[in-house]
Amino acid sequence: MARDHAARRPVSPVRNAWLAVAAATAILLAAQGIGAEKVRVEDELEAYPTESVDLLCEFIDGGGRTKLTQVSWIWEPVDGQRDNIAVYHPTYGQSFPNPSFKERVIFLHNKLEKPSIRISDLKMSDAGRYTCEYATYPSGNEQGTTSLVMLAKPKNSANVVTVQAGSKSVVVAQCEAVDGKPAATIKWLASVGGNHSTSTTNGPDGTVTVRSEYRLVPTPADNGGEVTCMVDQRTQERPWVHPVKLSVEYPPSVSIEGYDNNWYVGRSDAVLLCMAKGNPAPTTVTWTAASGALPDTVEVSGNKLTVRKVDDAVNTTFTCEVKNKHGASRHQITTIVIEALEDPSSAGVVACAVIGSLLALLLVVALVAVLLSRSRRQQRRGYPGGGDSVAAGAGGSNGGDYGNKARLLFSGTGSKNGTGTNNNGPVYTYREGCDATGTLTEKANDYHHHHHLHHASMGNPPTAHDILLSGEMEEADRRKFDLDDSMEEDYDRFGAIGGGGDMQPPTYHVHRGHGGEEEMDVYLDDDMESQRDGSVISRTAIYV
Repeated sequence: MARDHAARRPVSPVRNAWLAVAAATAILLAAQGIGAEKVRVEDELEAYPTESVDLLCEFIDGGGRTKLTQVSWIWEPVDGQRDNIAVYHPTYGQSFPNPSFKERVIFLHNKLEKPSIRISDLKMSDAGRYTCEYATYPSGNEQGTTSLVMLAKPKNSANVVTVQAGSKSVVVAQCEAVDGKPAATIKWLASVGGNHSTSTTNGPDGTVTVRSEYRLVPTPADNGGEVTCMVDQRTQERPWVHPVKLSVEYPPSVSIEGYDNNWYVGRSDAVLLCMAKGNPAPTTVTWTAASGALPDTVEVSGNKLTVRKVDDAVNTTFTCEVKNKHGASRHQITTIVIEALEDPSSAGVVACAVIGSLLALLLVVALVAVLLSRSRRQQRRGYPGGGDSVAAGAGGSNGGDYGNKARLLFSGTGSKNGTGTNNNGPVYTYREGCDATGTLTEKANDYHHHHHLHHASMGNPPTAHDILLSGEMEEADRRKFDLDDSMEEDYDRFGAIGGGGDMQPPTYHVHRGHGGEEEMDVYLDDDMESQRDGSVISRTAIYV
Protein backbone atom coordinates (compact mmCIF):
# COMPACT_ATOMS: atom_id res chain seq x y z
CA MET A 1 0.00 0.00 0.00
CA ALA A 2 2.73 2.35 0.92
CA ARG A 3 4.60 1.73 -2.29
CA ASP A 4 1.50 2.34 -4.36
CA HIS A 5 0.81 5.57 -2.55
CA ALA A 6 4.28 6.73 -3.30
CA ALA A 7 4.03 5.85 -6.93
CA ARG A 8 0.85 7.81 -7.27
CA ARG A 9 2.24 10.92 -5.56
CA PRO A 10 1.81 13.94 -7.86
CA VAL A 11 4.94 15.71 -9.29
CA SER A 12 5.87 19.06 -7.74
CA PRO A 13 5.35 22.13 -9.99
CA VAL A 14 8.85 23.47 -9.19
CA ARG A 15 10.40 20.25 -10.23
CA ASN A 16 8.56 20.34 -13.49
CA ALA A 17 9.85 23.86 -14.17
CA TRP A 18 13.50 22.81 -13.71
CA LEU A 19 13.06 19.89 -16.01
CA ALA A 20 11.59 22.12 -18.71
CA VAL A 21 14.52 24.59 -18.50
CA ALA A 22 17.07 21.81 -18.75
CA ALA A 23 15.41 20.37 -21.80
CA ALA A 24 15.24 23.76 -23.56
CA THR A 25 18.92 24.43 -22.83
CA ALA A 26 19.88 21.09 -24.27
CA ILE A 27 17.91 21.78 -27.43
CA LEU A 28 19.51 25.28 -27.83
CA LEU A 29 23.04 23.96 -27.39
CA ALA A 30 22.34 21.25 -29.91
CA ALA A 31 21.08 23.83 -32.37
CA GLN A 32 24.14 26.02 -31.89
CA GLY A 33 26.40 23.03 -32.38
CA ILE A 34 24.69 22.23 -35.62
CA GLY A 35 24.96 25.90 -36.72
CA ALA A 36 28.66 26.06 -35.89
CA GLU A 37 29.19 23.12 -38.09
CA LYS A 38 27.29 24.63 -41.00
CA VAL A 39 28.97 28.10 -41.13
CA ARG A 40 32.76 27.93 -41.39
CA VAL A 41 34.80 31.03 -40.37
CA GLU A 42 38.21 31.84 -38.76
CA ASP A 43 38.19 32.33 -35.04
CA GLU A 44 40.64 35.29 -34.90
CA LEU A 45 42.60 37.52 -37.24
CA GLU A 46 45.29 40.16 -36.66
CA ALA A 47 45.70 43.23 -38.81
CA TYR A 48 47.46 46.57 -38.83
CA PRO A 49 46.15 50.03 -39.60
CA THR A 50 46.15 51.08 -43.27
CA GLU A 51 46.34 47.41 -44.29
CA SER A 52 43.60 45.06 -45.62
CA VAL A 53 42.04 41.91 -44.16
CA ASP A 54 39.95 39.13 -45.71
CA LEU A 55 37.09 37.73 -43.58
CA LEU A 56 36.26 34.23 -44.90
CA CYS A 57 32.81 32.62 -44.62
CA GLU A 58 31.42 29.41 -46.10
CA PHE A 59 28.12 27.53 -45.63
CA ILE A 60 28.41 23.76 -45.21
CA ASP A 61 25.19 21.85 -46.05
CA GLY A 62 25.70 18.20 -45.40
CA GLY A 63 22.28 16.93 -46.68
CA GLY A 64 21.61 19.65 -49.23
CA ARG A 65 18.11 20.22 -47.83
CA THR A 66 18.74 23.74 -46.41
CA LYS A 67 17.57 26.65 -48.51
CA LEU A 68 19.70 29.84 -48.22
CA THR A 69 17.79 33.10 -48.42
CA GLN A 70 20.48 35.76 -47.81
CA VAL A 71 23.67 36.42 -45.87
CA SER A 72 24.76 39.39 -43.73
CA TRP A 73 27.98 40.54 -42.07
CA ILE A 74 27.35 42.06 -38.67
CA TRP A 75 30.07 44.10 -36.87
CA GLU A 76 30.09 44.33 -33.10
CA PRO A 77 32.65 46.86 -31.79
CA VAL A 78 34.55 46.14 -28.61
CA ASP A 79 32.55 48.71 -26.73
CA GLY A 80 29.58 49.33 -29.07
CA GLN A 81 26.34 47.98 -30.61
CA ARG A 82 25.89 45.43 -33.40
CA ASP A 83 25.53 46.86 -36.90
CA ASN A 84 25.19 45.47 -40.42
CA ILE A 85 28.07 46.41 -42.67
CA ALA A 86 27.41 44.16 -45.72
CA VAL A 87 24.36 42.20 -47.09
CA TYR A 88 24.09 39.85 -50.07
CA HIS A 89 20.78 38.73 -51.62
CA PRO A 90 20.60 36.50 -54.69
CA THR A 91 17.88 38.66 -56.19
CA TYR A 92 18.53 42.13 -54.82
CA GLY A 93 22.32 41.95 -54.88
CA GLN A 94 24.86 43.64 -52.51
CA SER A 95 24.19 46.27 -49.91
CA PHE A 96 26.49 48.19 -47.50
CA PRO A 97 24.31 49.91 -44.95
CA ASN A 98 27.10 51.28 -42.64
CA PRO A 99 28.60 54.49 -44.06
CA SER A 100 32.00 53.98 -42.35
CA PHE A 101 32.48 50.71 -44.25
CA LYS A 102 30.67 51.49 -47.47
CA GLU A 103 33.77 52.47 -49.43
CA ARG A 104 36.07 49.96 -47.76
CA VAL A 105 34.13 46.63 -47.93
CA ILE A 106 33.62 44.32 -50.91
CA PHE A 107 32.37 40.75 -51.42
CA LEU A 108 35.03 38.46 -52.82
CA HIS A 109 32.53 36.04 -54.41
CA ASN A 110 29.02 36.60 -55.70
CA LYS A 111 27.77 33.41 -54.07
CA LEU A 112 25.65 32.77 -51.03
CA GLU A 113 27.74 29.70 -50.24
CA LYS A 114 30.96 31.82 -50.00
CA PRO A 115 30.08 35.34 -48.87
CA SER A 116 33.70 36.27 -47.87
CA ILE A 117 34.47 40.02 -47.63
CA ARG A 118 37.59 42.23 -47.73
CA ILE A 119 38.00 45.32 -45.58
CA SER A 120 40.62 47.83 -46.82
CA ASP A 121 42.36 50.79 -45.22
CA LEU A 122 41.85 49.39 -41.77
CA LYS A 123 41.59 51.59 -38.73
CA MET A 124 42.26 50.81 -35.14
CA SER A 125 38.55 51.34 -34.49
CA ASP A 126 37.72 48.46 -36.87
CA ALA A 127 38.66 45.97 -34.15
CA GLY A 128 35.78 43.82 -32.85
CA ARG A 129 33.60 40.78 -33.65
CA TYR A 130 32.49 40.10 -37.23
CA THR A 131 29.61 37.62 -37.64
CA CYS A 132 28.65 35.91 -40.91
CA GLU A 133 24.92 35.17 -40.53
CA TYR A 134 22.69 33.16 -42.92
CA ALA A 135 18.90 33.29 -43.22
CA THR A 136 17.85 29.71 -44.07
CA TYR A 137 14.75 27.60 -44.45
CA PRO A 138 13.56 25.60 -42.58
CA SER A 139 16.27 25.71 -39.85
CA GLY A 140 16.32 29.49 -39.46
CA ASN A 141 19.44 31.62 -39.00
CA GLU A 142 22.93 30.06 -39.11
CA GLN A 143 26.08 32.05 -38.17
CA GLY A 144 29.82 32.05 -37.46
CA THR A 145 31.92 34.78 -35.74
CA THR A 146 35.51 35.99 -36.30
CA SER A 147 37.37 38.25 -33.85
CA LEU A 148 39.50 40.93 -35.56
CA VAL A 149 42.40 42.13 -33.44
CA MET A 150 43.95 45.38 -34.59
CA LEU A 151 47.66 45.70 -33.85
CA ALA A 152 49.72 48.89 -33.96
CA LYS A 153 53.49 49.18 -34.17
CA PRO A 154 54.55 51.82 -31.67
CA LYS A 155 56.56 54.86 -32.69
CA ASN A 156 59.63 54.52 -30.50
CA SER A 157 61.97 57.34 -29.53
CA ALA A 158 64.50 58.24 -26.87
CA ASN A 159 66.07 61.58 -26.09
CA VAL A 160 68.35 63.24 -23.59
CA VAL A 161 67.19 65.96 -21.24
CA THR A 162 69.85 68.62 -20.66
CA VAL A 163 70.11 69.40 -16.96
CA GLN A 164 72.36 71.38 -14.64
CA ALA A 165 74.51 69.69 -12.05
CA GLY A 166 72.88 69.87 -8.65
CA SER A 167 71.80 67.98 -5.57
CA LYS A 168 68.27 66.91 -6.57
CA SER A 169 67.10 63.95 -8.63
CA VAL A 170 65.87 65.10 -12.03
CA VAL A 171 64.88 63.55 -15.34
CA VAL A 172 67.96 63.19 -17.54
CA ALA A 173 66.56 60.94 -20.31
CA GLN A 174 63.17 59.99 -21.75
CA CYS A 175 61.94 57.04 -23.78
CA GLU A 176 58.45 56.41 -25.22
CA ALA A 177 56.48 54.02 -27.41
CA VAL A 178 53.58 55.97 -28.90
CA ASP A 179 50.26 54.55 -30.17
CA GLY A 180 51.11 50.91 -29.89
CA LYS A 181 48.72 48.03 -29.51
CA PRO A 182 49.10 46.11 -27.40
CA ALA A 183 50.99 48.29 -24.92
CA ALA A 184 54.82 48.18 -25.11
CA THR A 185 57.25 47.42 -22.31
CA ILE A 186 60.20 49.77 -21.65
CA LYS A 187 63.44 48.89 -19.85
CA TRP A 188 66.65 50.86 -19.16
CA LEU A 189 70.29 49.83 -19.24
CA ALA A 190 72.57 52.41 -17.60
CA SER A 191 76.24 52.86 -16.74
CA VAL A 192 75.39 55.56 -14.21
CA GLY A 193 73.39 55.37 -11.03
CA GLY A 194 69.72 56.26 -11.09
CA ASN A 195 66.20 54.85 -11.50
CA HIS A 196 63.24 55.14 -13.87
CA SER A 197 59.46 55.49 -13.81
CA THR A 198 56.87 54.46 -16.46
CA SER A 199 53.37 55.70 -17.35
CA THR A 200 50.74 54.72 -19.97
CA THR A 201 48.07 56.65 -21.87
CA ASN A 202 45.17 55.01 -23.77
CA GLY A 203 44.25 56.45 -27.14
CA PRO A 204 40.68 56.86 -28.45
CA ASP A 205 41.21 54.14 -31.06
CA GLY A 206 42.47 51.52 -28.63
CA THR A 207 46.17 52.27 -28.92
CA VAL A 208 48.40 52.77 -25.89
CA THR A 209 51.29 55.20 -25.42
CA VAL A 210 53.97 54.18 -22.91
CA ARG A 211 56.46 56.73 -21.53
CA SER A 212 59.44 56.13 -19.27
CA GLU A 213 61.81 58.65 -17.60
CA TYR A 214 65.29 58.05 -16.24
CA ARG A 215 66.24 60.07 -13.14
CA LEU A 216 69.41 60.72 -11.20
CA VAL A 217 71.21 63.40 -9.17
CA PRO A 218 73.41 64.90 -11.91
CA THR A 219 77.08 65.69 -11.35
CA PRO A 220 79.76 66.95 -13.76
CA ALA A 221 81.15 63.42 -13.87
CA ASP A 222 77.82 62.16 -15.30
CA ASN A 223 78.17 64.39 -18.35
CA GLY A 224 78.68 62.16 -21.37
CA GLY A 225 77.53 59.08 -19.49
CA GLU A 226 75.31 56.64 -21.38
CA VAL A 227 71.88 55.16 -20.70
CA THR A 228 70.06 52.83 -23.12
CA CYS A 229 66.31 52.58 -23.71
CA MET A 230 64.93 49.18 -24.76
CA VAL A 231 61.33 48.81 -26.06
CA ASP A 232 59.67 45.41 -26.39
CA GLN A 233 56.28 44.99 -28.13
CA ARG A 234 54.29 42.25 -29.82
CA THR A 235 54.52 43.70 -33.32
CA GLN A 236 58.34 43.92 -33.21
CA GLU A 237 60.50 40.99 -34.22
CA ARG A 238 63.16 42.08 -31.72
CA PRO A 239 63.45 44.73 -29.01
CA TRP A 240 64.13 48.29 -30.12
CA VAL A 241 67.36 49.58 -28.52
CA HIS A 242 68.61 53.16 -28.47
CA PRO A 243 71.55 54.57 -26.41
CA VAL A 244 71.47 58.14 -25.06
CA LYS A 245 74.42 60.25 -23.89
CA LEU A 246 73.67 62.40 -20.88
CA SER A 247 74.14 66.16 -20.99
CA VAL A 248 74.89 67.68 -17.61
CA GLU A 249 75.80 71.36 -17.64
CA TYR A 250 78.07 72.84 -14.96
CA PRO A 251 80.25 75.91 -14.34
CA PRO A 252 83.78 75.73 -15.76
CA SER A 253 86.88 74.54 -13.94
CA VAL A 254 90.27 75.87 -15.02
CA SER A 255 94.00 75.14 -14.69
CA ILE A 256 97.20 76.61 -16.17
CA GLU A 257 99.76 74.36 -17.83
CA GLY A 258 103.12 74.90 -19.51
CA TYR A 259 105.22 76.48 -16.76
CA ASP A 260 108.43 74.45 -16.30
CA ASN A 261 110.22 76.50 -13.59
CA ASN A 262 112.91 77.39 -16.11
CA TRP A 263 112.09 80.94 -17.18
CA TYR A 264 115.54 82.48 -17.46
CA VAL A 265 116.39 85.92 -18.75
CA GLY A 266 116.60 85.87 -22.52
CA ARG A 267 114.52 82.76 -23.05
CA SER A 268 112.19 83.05 -26.03
CA ASP A 269 108.65 81.82 -26.66
CA ALA A 270 107.73 80.65 -23.15
CA VAL A 271 104.09 79.47 -23.24
CA LEU A 272 101.26 79.15 -20.71
CA LEU A 273 98.01 77.33 -21.57
CA CYS A 274 94.69 77.98 -19.85
CA MET A 275 92.93 74.58 -19.76
CA ALA A 276 89.20 74.84 -18.98
CA LYS A 277 86.45 72.24 -18.65
CA GLY A 278 82.77 73.08 -18.62
CA ASN A 279 79.40 72.38 -20.22
CA PRO A 280 78.73 74.29 -22.29
CA ALA A 281 82.32 75.01 -23.29
CA PRO A 282 83.63 78.32 -21.90
CA THR A 283 83.04 81.19 -24.29
CA THR A 284 85.33 83.75 -22.65
CA VAL A 285 89.02 83.43 -21.66
CA THR A 286 90.77 86.39 -20.01
CA TRP A 287 94.46 86.73 -19.04
CA THR A 288 95.64 89.27 -16.45
CA ALA A 289 98.85 89.94 -14.54
CA ALA A 290 99.22 90.82 -10.86
CA SER A 291 101.67 93.56 -11.80
CA GLY A 292 98.98 95.33 -13.82
CA ALA A 293 98.73 95.32 -17.58
CA LEU A 294 100.31 92.45 -19.43
CA PRO A 295 104.01 93.11 -20.26
CA ASP A 296 104.84 94.23 -23.78
CA THR A 297 106.63 90.95 -24.52
CA VAL A 298 103.45 88.97 -23.83
CA GLU A 299 101.02 87.93 -26.57
CA VAL A 300 97.61 86.32 -25.95
CA SER A 301 95.67 84.18 -28.41
CA GLY A 302 92.59 82.55 -26.91
CA ASN A 303 93.70 80.30 -24.10
CA LYS A 304 97.40 80.62 -25.04
CA LEU A 305 99.76 83.16 -23.49
CA THR A 306 103.18 83.49 -25.14
CA VAL A 307 106.19 85.37 -23.74
CA ARG A 308 108.31 86.31 -26.74
CA LYS A 309 111.34 87.26 -24.62
CA VAL A 310 111.63 86.49 -20.92
CA ASP A 311 112.77 89.43 -18.78
CA ASP A 312 112.11 90.78 -15.31
CA ALA A 313 108.74 92.18 -16.45
CA VAL A 314 107.24 88.65 -16.48
CA ASN A 315 108.45 87.92 -12.98
CA THR A 316 104.85 88.13 -11.79
CA THR A 317 101.60 86.21 -11.25
CA PHE A 318 99.40 85.43 -14.26
CA THR A 319 95.66 84.78 -13.83
CA CYS A 320 93.39 83.03 -16.33
CA GLU A 321 89.60 83.47 -15.98
CA VAL A 322 86.99 81.56 -18.01
CA LYS A 323 83.22 81.91 -18.16
CA ASN A 324 80.14 80.10 -19.43
CA LYS A 325 76.43 80.66 -18.83
CA HIS A 326 76.56 78.89 -15.46
CA GLY A 327 79.41 80.86 -13.91
CA ALA A 328 83.09 81.79 -13.96
CA SER A 329 86.29 80.23 -12.69
CA ARG A 330 89.89 81.43 -12.46
CA HIS A 331 93.34 80.04 -11.77
CA GLN A 332 96.68 81.75 -11.24
CA ILE A 333 100.35 80.84 -11.40
CA THR A 334 103.46 82.73 -10.27
CA THR A 335 106.33 82.73 -12.74
CA ILE A 336 109.84 83.28 -11.38
CA VAL A 337 112.52 84.65 -13.69
CA ILE A 338 116.00 83.30 -12.98
CA GLU A 339 119.44 84.40 -14.13
CA ALA A 340 120.34 83.88 -17.75
CA LEU A 341 121.63 80.46 -18.53
CA GLU A 342 124.37 79.72 -20.98
CA ASP A 343 122.99 79.26 -24.43
CA PRO A 344 122.75 75.51 -24.89
CA SER A 345 123.61 75.96 -28.55
CA SER A 346 127.01 77.51 -27.68
CA ALA A 347 127.87 74.99 -25.00
CA GLY A 348 129.14 72.57 -27.62
CA VAL A 349 131.22 75.28 -29.22
CA VAL A 350 132.74 76.23 -25.87
CA ALA A 351 133.44 72.61 -25.05
CA CYS A 352 135.07 72.07 -28.42
CA ALA A 353 137.15 75.22 -27.94
CA VAL A 354 138.36 74.06 -24.51
CA ILE A 355 139.19 70.60 -25.81
CA GLY A 356 140.95 72.09 -28.81
CA SER A 357 142.97 74.37 -26.56
CA LEU A 358 144.00 71.45 -24.38
CA LEU A 359 145.02 69.42 -27.40
CA ALA A 360 147.00 72.35 -28.78
CA LEU A 361 148.73 72.78 -25.41
CA LEU A 362 149.58 69.10 -25.28
CA LEU A 363 150.92 69.32 -28.80
CA VAL A 364 153.12 72.29 -27.87
CA VAL A 365 154.38 70.49 -24.75
CA ALA A 366 155.15 67.41 -26.82
CA LEU A 367 156.96 69.50 -29.41
CA VAL A 368 159.02 71.26 -26.74
CA ALA A 369 159.86 67.90 -25.19
CA VAL A 370 161.01 66.57 -28.55
CA LEU A 371 163.15 69.64 -29.18
CA LEU A 372 164.71 69.41 -25.73
CA SER A 373 165.36 65.72 -26.24
CA ARG A 374 167.01 66.37 -29.59
CA SER A 375 169.12 69.15 -28.08
CA ARG A 376 170.24 66.84 -25.32
CA ARG A 377 171.04 64.10 -27.79
CA GLN A 378 173.10 66.50 -29.87
CA GLN A 379 175.12 67.39 -26.80
CA ARG A 380 175.69 63.71 -26.12
CA ARG A 381 176.35 62.78 -29.75
CA GLY A 382 179.39 60.60 -30.41
CA TYR A 383 181.12 59.14 -33.46
CA PRO A 384 178.72 58.87 -36.37
CA GLY A 385 178.53 55.93 -38.67
CA GLY A 386 180.10 56.48 -42.07
CA GLY A 387 178.86 55.53 -45.45
CA ASP A 388 180.35 52.01 -45.54
CA SER A 389 179.66 49.27 -43.13
CA VAL A 390 182.41 47.70 -41.11
CA ALA A 391 183.81 44.86 -43.08
CA ALA A 392 183.43 41.48 -41.52
CA GLY A 393 186.58 39.63 -40.53
CA ALA A 394 187.66 36.51 -42.23
CA GLY A 395 188.18 34.55 -39.07
CA GLY A 396 186.85 31.05 -38.95
CA SER A 397 186.13 28.62 -41.66
CA ASN A 398 183.13 30.74 -42.70
CA GLY A 399 183.90 34.42 -42.19
CA GLY A 400 180.19 35.38 -42.00
CA ASP A 401 179.53 33.77 -38.62
CA TYR A 402 178.16 36.50 -36.33
CA GLY A 403 177.73 34.22 -33.42
CA ASN A 404 181.30 35.10 -32.40
CA LYS A 405 182.33 37.63 -29.79
CA ALA A 406 183.28 41.14 -30.96
CA ARG A 407 185.32 43.95 -29.44
CA LEU A 408 186.04 47.51 -30.53
CA LEU A 409 189.67 48.49 -30.53
CA PHE A 410 190.73 52.11 -30.84
CA SER A 411 194.02 53.44 -32.04
CA GLY A 412 194.80 55.09 -28.77
CA THR A 413 193.53 57.05 -25.83
CA GLY A 414 192.75 60.69 -25.93
CA SER A 415 194.83 63.25 -24.15
CA LYS A 416 194.05 66.73 -23.04
CA ASN A 417 197.33 68.09 -24.42
CA GLY A 418 197.00 66.21 -27.66
CA THR A 419 200.23 64.31 -27.18
CA GLY A 420 198.55 60.97 -27.05
CA THR A 421 197.21 59.14 -29.99
CA ASN A 422 193.76 60.45 -30.97
CA ASN A 423 190.93 57.97 -30.60
CA ASN A 424 189.26 59.26 -33.68
CA GLY A 425 191.51 57.30 -35.95
CA PRO A 426 190.55 54.04 -37.52
CA VAL A 427 188.10 51.89 -35.61
CA TYR A 428 188.83 48.19 -35.45
CA THR A 429 186.45 45.38 -34.66
CA TYR A 430 187.93 42.17 -33.48
CA ARG A 431 185.96 38.95 -33.99
CA GLU A 432 186.83 35.67 -32.42
CA GLY A 433 185.85 32.75 -34.55
CA CYS A 434 184.95 29.30 -33.46
CA ASP A 435 188.47 28.16 -34.20
CA ALA A 436 189.84 30.55 -31.57
CA THR A 437 191.33 32.73 -34.23
CA GLY A 438 190.41 36.38 -34.64
CA THR A 439 190.27 38.79 -37.47
CA LEU A 440 190.82 42.48 -37.09
CA THR A 441 188.87 44.70 -39.46
CA GLU A 442 189.33 48.43 -39.93
CA LYS A 443 186.56 50.90 -40.42
CA ALA A 444 187.64 54.26 -41.74
CA ASN A 445 186.39 57.56 -40.45
CA ASP A 446 185.40 59.56 -43.49
CA TYR A 447 184.14 63.11 -42.96
CA HIS A 448 183.88 65.87 -45.49
CA HIS A 449 182.74 68.89 -43.52
CA HIS A 450 184.96 71.94 -43.60
CA HIS A 451 185.26 71.70 -39.83
CA HIS A 452 186.68 68.26 -40.23
CA LEU A 453 189.04 69.51 -42.94
CA HIS A 454 190.20 72.22 -40.61
CA HIS A 455 191.25 69.56 -38.15
CA ALA A 456 192.90 67.61 -40.97
CA SER A 457 194.86 70.71 -42.04
CA MET A 458 196.06 71.02 -38.50
CA GLY A 459 197.46 67.52 -38.86
CA ASN A 460 194.92 65.87 -36.52
CA PRO A 461 191.85 63.79 -37.48
CA PRO A 462 188.52 65.11 -36.16
CA THR A 463 187.55 64.11 -32.68
CA ALA A 464 184.20 62.73 -31.60
CA HIS A 465 183.50 66.04 -29.87
CA ASP A 466 184.07 67.80 -33.19
CA ILE A 467 181.71 65.41 -34.81
CA LEU A 468 179.07 66.10 -32.13
CA LEU A 469 179.44 69.83 -32.64
CA SER A 470 178.92 69.55 -36.35
CA GLY A 471 175.28 70.16 -37.22
CA GLU A 472 175.28 68.42 -40.55
CA MET A 473 175.06 64.82 -39.49
CA GLU A 474 172.08 62.90 -40.62
CA GLU A 475 169.46 61.99 -38.07
CA ALA A 476 170.25 58.31 -38.48
CA ASP A 477 173.88 59.03 -37.56
CA ARG A 478 172.81 61.15 -34.61
CA ARG A 479 170.74 58.32 -33.16
CA LYS A 480 173.80 56.10 -33.22
CA PHE A 481 175.50 58.27 -30.63
CA ASP A 482 172.66 58.69 -28.12
CA LEU A 483 173.89 58.12 -24.62
CA ASP A 484 172.41 55.44 -22.53
CA ASP A 485 172.16 56.33 -18.87
CA SER A 486 173.26 52.89 -17.83
CA MET A 487 176.32 53.13 -20.06
CA GLU A 488 177.19 56.52 -18.62
CA GLU A 489 176.97 55.10 -15.13
CA ASP A 490 179.20 52.19 -16.15
CA TYR A 491 181.65 54.62 -17.71
CA ASP A 492 181.81 56.66 -14.52
CA ARG A 493 182.51 53.47 -12.59
CA PHE A 494 185.13 51.91 -14.83
CA GLY A 495 186.57 54.80 -16.87
CA ALA A 496 186.83 55.22 -20.60
CA ILE A 497 188.47 52.55 -22.72
CA GLY A 498 192.16 53.26 -22.91
CA GLY A 499 191.87 55.93 -20.23
CA GLY A 500 194.31 54.26 -17.95
CA GLY A 501 191.78 52.87 -15.52
CA ASP A 502 192.58 49.65 -13.73
CA MET A 503 189.09 48.28 -13.78
CA GLN A 504 187.67 46.66 -16.85
CA PRO A 505 184.27 47.84 -18.13
CA PRO A 506 181.37 45.42 -18.02
CA THR A 507 180.94 43.03 -20.85
CA TYR A 508 177.78 42.68 -22.96
CA HIS A 509 176.61 39.82 -25.01
CA VAL A 510 176.47 40.67 -28.64
CA HIS A 511 173.18 40.03 -30.43
CA ARG A 512 173.66 36.94 -32.44
CA GLY A 513 172.23 37.58 -35.87
CA HIS A 514 171.84 35.16 -38.65
CA GLY A 515 172.48 37.54 -41.53
CA GLY A 516 175.63 38.16 -43.44
CA GLU A 517 178.65 40.28 -42.76
CA GLU A 518 176.92 43.41 -43.86
CA GLU A 519 174.23 43.03 -41.19
CA MET A 520 176.87 42.74 -38.48
CA ASP A 521 178.68 45.82 -39.80
CA VAL A 522 175.51 47.85 -39.60
CA TYR A 523 174.89 46.53 -36.13
CA LEU A 524 178.38 47.56 -35.03
CA ASP A 525 177.96 50.94 -36.65
CA ASP A 526 174.70 51.51 -34.72
CA ASP A 527 176.33 50.22 -31.58
CA MET A 528 178.79 53.10 -31.19
CA GLU A 529 178.39 55.51 -28.31
CA SER A 530 180.43 58.63 -27.64
CA GLN A 531 181.88 59.25 -24.21
CA ARG A 532 182.46 62.46 -22.24
CA ASP A 533 186.18 62.45 -22.93
CA GLY A 534 185.61 62.28 -26.66
CA SER A 535 186.10 58.54 -27.05
CA VAL A 536 183.61 56.18 -28.68
CA ILE A 537 182.85 52.73 -27.37
CA SER A 538 180.46 49.97 -28.29
CA ARG A 539 177.34 49.50 -26.27
CA THR A 540 177.39 45.71 -26.57
CA ALA A 541 181.11 44.96 -27.00
CA ILE A 542 182.33 41.92 -25.10
CA TYR A 543 185.45 42.57 -23.15
CA VAL A 544 187.57 39.64 -22.00
